[in-house]
Amino acid sequence: AIRFAEEGATVLLVDRDLKSVEETLSLVEARGGRGSCFVTDVTREAQCKAITATCLERYDRVDVLHNNVGIGTGDRGPTHITEDVWDHIFATNLKSIMFTCKHALPVMREQQGGCIVNISSIAAICEMGLVSYKASKAALNAYTHSLATGGAKYGIRANVIMPGLMNTPMAIEGYVAAGHDRAALIERRNASVPLGGQMGTAWDVANAALFLASEEAKFITGVCLPVDGGQSALIG
Repeated sequence: AIRFAEEGATVLLVDRDLKSVEETLSLVEARGGRGSCFVTDVTREAQCKAITATCLERYDRVDVLHNNVGIGTGDRGPTHITEDVWDHIFATNLKSIMFTCKHALPVMREQQGGCIVNISSIAAICEMGLVSYKASKAALNAYTHSLATGGAKYGIRANVIMPGLMNTPMAIEGYVAAGHDRAALIERRNASVPLGGQMGTAWDVANAALFLASEEAKFITGVCLPVDGGQSALIG
């Protein structure tokens, strides 16, 4: 959100938590950006429909839809996964994006242009013991391909970013809360990254998203872009 705002975008910030989204808006405004907040549950279609309606009401257009949502809470291996966990992860990681796209696409078609950037994970293409998260992200890649092929005639582009190991609170603190030593965890994750032996940051993903949404990427659609320091290049 900050990087888009820095380049002149007006951003509608969507989150399920008011305090969190207001914090993001304050960071956007501190960099000279403009935007507003909208609180919703993206696993509910009616609320996803309201995102597009709110954006039109406030700003008249929807030029970029950036879907950055995902969980792996409770995920297990193939013989231990439960139905409730599987459904919750898929509802958050895939169904939510299907809903936001479903209601933004008609607006973009009428505009004869728009860009969708979805956040997947290299877990979609790399070996990983937890099945639901991996499967949901692989499905997101395939879904984005469908968006790209179907949207091309309307001037709509759709791409997906696959982040690798990132040094972000979501990636680190969950493991620490589960009993992992923070320093040892970071050292181990850094050692798994070929490029410089260092995890990436949220800024690396944000910069990739900004590029894919920009005019410089106007001939790029249907791409699954790893942002992983070369980790996925070691597979196979």
